[in-house]
Amino acid sequence: MKIKVSLCLAVLLFTAASVFSQTPTKWRGPDENGVYPDKGLLKVWPATGPEAAWTFNELGQGYSSPVIVGNNIFVTGAESEMGNVYKLSLKGELIWKVPYGKEFTESYPGSRSCPVIVGDQLYILSGMGQLSCLKTSDGSKIWSKDLFKDFDGSQITWGLNETVVIDGNTLYCTPGGKTNNVIALNRMNGELIWTSPGMGNKAAYCTPLLVKLAKRKILVTLTANNILGIDAATGKLLWNQEQTNQWSVHANTPLYADGGVFCFSGYGKGGVKLKLNDDGSAITKEWVSATLDSRIGGAVVVNGYIYGSGDNNRAWQCIDWKTGVQKYASTELAKGNVIYADGMLYCYSEKGDLALVAADPTAFKIISKTKITAGTDQHWAHLVINNGILYLRHGKALIAYKIK
Repeated sequence: MKIKVSLCLAVLLFTAASVFSQTPTKWRGPDENGVYPDKGLLKVWPATGPEAAWTFNELGQGYSSPVIVGNNIFVTGAESEMGNVYKLSLKGELIWKVPYGKEFTESYPGSRSCPVIVGDQLYILSGMGQLSCLKTSDGSKIWSKDLFKDFDGSQITWGLNETVVIDGNTLYCTPGGKTNNVIALNRMNGELIWTSPGMGNKAAYCTPLLVKLAKRKILVTLTANNILGIDAATGKLLWNQEQTNQWSVHANTPLYADGGVFCFSGYGKGGVKLKLNDDGSAITKEWVSATLDSRIGGAVVVNGYIYGSGDNNRAWQCIDWKTGVQKYASTELAKGNVIYADGMLYCYSEKGDLALVAADPTAFKIISKTKITAGTDQHWAHLVINNGILYLRHGKALIAYKIK
């Protein structure tokens, strides 16, 4: 009996580990919404800021965030024209560095997209349109595709920025071509599953959101002039909503909650909340916010409120999810990106201020603040929290802060 029980337990543990290992990582946290599950985090930081456990200063140029899987960290950076994946230990020690292809070298050169890890495979899209699948063990290449040559995609002003989305064995991405506007590939070999012409717009720096409804899964993304709702199984375009701004930049992943989707863009455009019907095949416009016009900083939905900062409207804001009414606006901190964990907002401004802010709809309350001095270039990379550590990438530096 003991042998049978032990064997059964071993099988269950192996099965659980296998299932977990096949769960794909996502841009901006496990639910792709900037909300991280960590608990027991510090509610106030020391006067000098949270303690840095370590700093790795040898990344190439880039704006992508790190991905933490098990005992390893994966992050991208560019040296000269070449984009690299760096695999680090949780102590910040380099395990390997492997090139994945040429990176964007025009204005704001460096890596853009984050790696996506599924089991022992890593997927990375370069700013020049090369999509690669690598082994996590040593970085060796399994397959690659060129979104421009293979799928009639076209380059955009500041290089492709999308982090691919994976569900099961399907990988979704946006070449932005007239024919192959949005595509689904078999993640095991890169073969085409379906293609959607969308609205024929170019890509717009947006990482899609996969919404899982009771009756179907839909892919929601933004291209140059439109918000698209696509059936994730077939590629059929279910609906679209016009969304334009000065530079066709729509870099924020949409937010989903309570049957509604909020899509928002910078340069003064703002956002729109769309109500989905039961099967996601149709939308109703609920409200518009002209003030929450974040360009690249994202936002979070917490307890019925949206928190984020503007672009032209530079204030940090709280917006009621149901009504679109602005609850507050504050310019105490420069605009930037935001994530949430354990009751607190983590705000990283473009001027290098890292702030711990109460998720309180009545006012923008900075609890603690520190200045980021390590690293290079713009303060644009989004924050990541994993197992009590706050990871902050600033150009060539990756810093691990103890926040628990």
